[in-house]
Amino acid sequence: METFQSGANTFFLLIGAAMVLAMHAGFAFLEVGTVRAKNQVNALVKIIADFAVATIAYFFIGYSIAYGMDFYAAAAELNVGNGYELVKFFFLLTFAAAIPAIISGGIAERAKFYPVLAATFVIVALIYPLYEGMIWNGRFGLQGWLESTFGAGFHDFAGSMVVHGMGGWIALAAVLLLGARRGRYGRNGTMSAHPPSSIPFLALGAWILTVGWFGFNVMSAQSVEAVSGLVAINSLMAMVGGVLAALFVGRNDPGFVHNGPLAGLVAICAGSDIVHPLGALAIGAIAGALFVGTFILTQNRWKIDDVLGVWPLHGLCGAWGAIAAGIFGLEALGGMGGVNLISQLIGTTVGIIIALAGGFVVYWALKRSVGIRLSEEEEFEGADLSIHRISATPTVDGGR
Repeated sequence: METFQSGANTFFLLIGAAMVLAMHAGFAFLEVGTVRAKNQVNALVKIIADFAVATIAYFFIGYSIAYGMDFYAAAAELNVGNGYELVKFFFLLTFAAAIPAIISGGIAERAKFYPVLAATFVIVALIYPLYEGMIWNGRFGLQGWLESTFGAGFHDFAGSMVVHGMGGWIALAAVLLLGARRGRYGRNGTMSAHPPSSIPFLALGAWILTVGWFGFNVMSAQSVEAVSGLVAINSLMAMVGGVLAALFVGRNDPGFVHNGPLAGLVAICAGSDIVHPLGALAIGAIAGALFVGTFILTQNRWKIDDVLGVWPLHGLCGAWGAIAAGIFGLEALGGMGGVNLISQLIGTTVGIIIALAGGFVVYWALKRSVGIRLSEEEEFEGADLSIHRISATPTVDGGR
């Protein structure tokens, strides 16, 4: 029975890892559909190349920082218990690799290729694991201090702040250092629209992410005996709340509608295991409205050219979700209890500080040393031809 249990847990987590891995295709197609046609190839290549670099960074450095484990033992030792610890690494890697995938959407259409990959390595090797280990493995003292001071640690079941918030706030630093796409904003305050190149691709990406998210959230239990139907139904309700809020607040705009479920799912990650389904619906609805409102504000009033709106979607909705767990998780509101709002506020603030500081340091250093932005000519030509020497829809010459 013990062997069967360890095998079941390993297989359970492997399915979760595969589902979250599939979400990276969602990130890719969401970006492909949002950027202009001349940057679609670059979007696809960035996501898969970032995943490869993230794997190396997390395997050799990041995972050890977060969990104190390395992979230098013999294969037989690593494969104990049906290789559960190896599959756990795979599962958590897919979370870590989501950070550069999130950033990719914010800096799209004007960032250099290899400096971005260098940033991915540093972020996944050092910055993300610092906060991950702090929250999910109790390292570096924060959780212990919160528990002794406020009676409960920072609760983030599936990564509203640990994953999505970190990605969104690091992306904000990168976007600010990179600057707006050329021609996006005029000197006299005018704005040039850069509409999505493909609503079908954008919608496909959103659907892939939405389906994979149930692996992201439910499989965060990391074992069969800990799996919770509450997490699944809360994810569903938050998703629906995000869709409906984005539909109404965004006035039927398809870009907002298809990002609405993502906003809801980002926000519910933290408290999906403790809130009531009605609380999840409210969390998702607020997140959907928050995304639409802040996307319009950042793009139109603050002139922050965050192409996919990853700071509103992941940064702000992630922070909202972490804080919301401390509100809707209370027993008085139908939740399971065991949370403290002050701990949630402190844990969220710590994550924002680490993400912003780390993001500014990494991208500023690259900007000063090798540069992070395409030249004006390269940007005009498009990243596909400038970097990859091929377009998404190459012209056919002579029937070849």
